[in-house]
Amino acid sequence: MQRWFLIWTVCSEFFLCSCSSVASSKWLDAHYDPVANLYTFSSCIALSDLHGDGENKLVAGDLGTGVCNMKLKVYHGTGLLSESTLLDLPTGMVSFLMDLHEPRTPAIAVASGPFIYVYKNLRPYFKFTLPSLEVNPLEQDVWSQAKEDMIDPMTLKEMLEGLRDKAEIPLSVRSLRFLMLEPQEMEDFVLLHKEQPIRRQTVITCIGTLKKNMADEDAVSCLVIGTENGDVYILDPEAFTILYKMSLPSTPNLMDVTGQFDVEFRITVACRNGNIYILRRDSPKPKYCIELSSHPVGLVRMGKNVVVGCSHETLHGYTQKGKKLWTAYLPAPVTTMALMDLPTRGFQAVLVGLANCEVHMYRDKNLVSTIKTPDVVTSICFGRYGREDGTLIMTTKGGGLIVKILKRTAVFEDRDSAPGPPIAQSIRLNVPKKTKLYVDQTLRERENAVAMHRAFQMDLSRLRLAAARAYVKALESSLTPMSASLTEPLKMNAVVQGLGPSFKLTLNIQNTAACRPVMNLAISFLYDENLYSMRTAFFKIPLLVPGLNYPIDTFVECLSDKGISDIIKVFVLREGKSAPLLTAHINMPVSEGLALN
Repeated sequence: MQRWFLIWTVCSEFFLCSCSSVASSKWLDAHYDPVANLYTFSSCIALSDLHGDGENKLVAGDLGTGVCNMKLKVYHGTGLLSESTLLDLPTGMVSFLMDLHEPRTPAIAVASGPFIYVYKNLRPYFKFTLPSLEVNPLEQDVWSQAKEDMIDPMTLKEMLEGLRDKAEIPLSVRSLRFLMLEPQEMEDFVLLHKEQPIRRQTVITCIGTLKKNMADEDAVSCLVIGTENGDVYILDPEAFTILYKMSLPSTPNLMDVTGQFDVEFRITVACRNGNIYILRRDSPKPKYCIELSSHPVGLVRMGKNVVVGCSHETLHGYTQKGKKLWTAYLPAPVTTMALMDLPTRGFQAVLVGLANCEVHMYRDKNLVSTIKTPDVVTSICFGRYGREDGTLIMTTKGGGLIVKILKRTAVFEDRDSAPGPPIAQSIRLNVPKKTKLYVDQTLRERENAVAMHRAFQMDLSRLRLAAARAYVKALESSLTPMSASLTEPLKMNAVVQGLGPSFKLTLNIQNTAACRPVMNLAISFLYDENLYSMRTAFFKIPLLVPGLNYPIDTFVECLSDKGISDIIKVFVLREGKSAPLLTAHINMPVSEGLALN
């Protein structure tokens, strides 16, 4: 079947390359089965060479209905190779090499509840159980009294409720189930469980692999698991004993591991409190913490950086020390994330599945490609499938299976195809190092901060006073007959015509607003009555329509024969207001004659 799959793939590539409408796509549609009945997430899917024949198979932990039909499925080519029944819902699945024995066939580890089921050659090989947690001694004492019939079920309920609210150690599952029962069901529950010892068991929330002492692809790997009570364990790949234990402030739900256990490693964990913690070999507590604005829903390490998808439709990039590098805004909520790694081309990108039936490919913050899907994608896996290196496998919300193959001629450009700021904006500036002069100046400013602030305020006040004086002087001695209002959208200029002693004074008023008219305005003139006389010294202005020029004419008579001139002031007022909206100073020309009386 694998041979037919490869032949069909090659034929599809020739056929699709011949079509101009499809040739622009970077992917070949190798297989799509909308009724595959495969319900899984990215944490429960992997590609592995299970039989050591050089052909990778697809291994998936099928969630079934959530209550039953949980299975471990193996796909080869386009068909289902085998399936095994799982006892509980899988929370994670990884493929790893547990020893150096020949033939080098990897094992499959499935995390389910408090157990890890290890399969070798698709057969059950080992079952690991998480260590039990400490039980509250007060809880044990309460159940001991119930065992000896010293207290009734209602008293037991009251005492357990008091312990639940105040005790530092959480209650066991038995006590929590007892508190959920109806009063008529409590007595039967106590009779059934009072003879059994109390145990407090945690469950596994995420799982990963860590190379033990070499970075080779076929090196032996350790299992790394995160638990509900906030602990992280590193297990020995052969004896399945706990090699190292670390603690977190919250429950982990996403995990990415890099490095070697015997040399140096980093474990990046996203927790339910909305933070990301980075664990290192030399510390059982988190080394760095990244506080997010919303809860993480996807975590991928790309090189030395960490890419996080958040519930507020954003994608963030951080350094391994927690420094934020960039943010990309997405058109829909994130459903799943995975790493796309092509070592043969030296290409790495992040695949982000969205709720709008799209898969976006990002390099840093740049969107380099978009894949349309027939349904919402719930899991993504990229790698070698069969003998094809660039294979993209996706499962959908409706249980479908999609297989795409990257074309050998596909080229991804680094430029961003999404609207937004250019790439050059995110390039860091080459800021020079701090010099001794800069440090000395900083120390001087710290020591004399109060005196420097007072001097600055004094200079600022002097500057404001000088500007106010200059403004008043300009108003009093202005020679330009043009003015504009700062409070109203008005503009006015004046034109004086004639040689004297009679002058024609024309005022041009304009409303500069976009669509609002101005009304209830008037014009008043202020002049020396010993030098000039005006026929009309007060005008009412009609309604000013935006954009139109309104000329207003009046005549001025010069009364002096001494060849002197003065300034006539023009004020634009609003009816009922004393403060002028607009002021203009008109410098009248010298009259060449005397007015006749």
